Amino acid sequence: MEREAVLVGIDVGTTKVVALIGEVARDGGVTIIGKGTVPASGLRKGVVVNIDQTVHSITAAVEKAERHSGWKIDRAFVSVGGQHVDGLNSPGQVAVAGPRREVTQEDVNRSIEVARAVSIPSTREVLHVVPRGYTVDGQEGVMNPLGMSAVRLEVETHIVTASATAVQNLTKCVTAAGVKIDELVAGGLASAEAVLSPTERDLGVAVADIGAGTTELTLFADGSPFHTAVLPVGGANVTNDIAIGLKTSLQVAESLKIDHGTCDVAGLDPDEVISVTVLGDEAGRTVERMEVCRIIEARMRETYEMLRTEILAAAPGMLPAGLVLTGGGAQLGGAAVLGREILEMPVRVAAATEVGGLVDGILEPSYSTAIGLLLWGARHLGAADLTTYESAPAGGLVGRIRGALRSIFP
Repeated sequence: MEREAVLVGIDVGTTKVVALIGEVARDGGVTIIGKGTVPASGLRKGVVVNIDQTVHSITAAVEKAERHSGWKIDRAFVSVGGQHVDGLNSPGQVAVAGPRREVTQEDVNRSIEVARAVSIPSTREVLHVVPRGYTVDGQEGVMNPLGMSAVRLEVETHIVTASATAVQNLTKCVTAAGVKIDELVAGGLASAEAVLSPTERDLGVAVADIGAGTTELTLFADGSPFHTAVLPVGGANVTNDIAIGLKTSLQVAESLKIDHGTCDVAGLDPDEVISVTVLGDEAGRTVERMEVCRIIEARMRETYEMLRTEILAAAPGMLPAGLVLTGGGAQLGGAAVLGREILEMPVRVAAATEVGGLVDGILEPSYSTAIGLLLWGARHLGAADLTTYESAPAGGLVGRIRGALRSIFP
């Protein structure tokens, strides 16, 4: 495999920061060569609330990935999360220029710019303008209009926006950690990049990334996104409920959730008991596993009801491929079973599979966003651009010379 470039993805989440370094081959394949995962501090529900703590977390993850790979990270694709991320659809229409009346790239770009000119408050910042499809002189369903004879070109776009101040604070943290930003990518779109198949995108599918603080929902049809929303619930809510219900610490509650938790209470042994450390009582006590799992099931049921309401409002009957669950919260036992019961549609739990290399421990739903950032970068950068995104190897002059030579003599 001939390497074309090295890209970096940094997923800044509520409870962990993940930095991944990946080699991109000329055929677009991605091989992980470095990874760094550290607990996050300074974020709440995906949004920066403490600059210094967040910078420290990002720096630690980056340094870990650098030591792992031997490469120096100087730029990266960075995820944006939080309830402030939102989407809307906007059309754009232009007259085809030029004497031959053939659609050129300039016409396409102008139509997208017209769509982008939709009124957006000054407090919002545009993250993505994704073309969903084109209409050429009234003919709908055109995916690539270049070279077609036309008088009028229309485009339908999906625009993803975020809070300008939240984006500025995240940018400040990443920059302070010594990393330039190639592109800010909505977390839901990055996760979808990692777990959805082209067939699912074409048929119509929802992907829900259940993180610690939020659940990012993105709906796809005809190969592209048409609805983006972020719900203010996640795996941390389940942990909090367990801690309150059993009067124990958050650390103990998290362990109980991971080691003994499931959303599917139907198959449990009602007599099974587990030991729990109780606040103020070092001796602890035993509780029925059923009690723990009923708390989990109640919170996850509420989360699915919120997803159901959002999906029905945006796309009633439009998602034959159902719902794909990913993110750390999707790793709960019985998550797909409960989802199918409440949503009445196909539900599966998915992790990234289209990567190779150092994948031990990261081919799990909780790493979908980080892997998706690399796949996003590989797909959205042309081969000619990729060499400019290559980071320098640690100790780097030789690597920089090699990168320069490769850009001159591909």
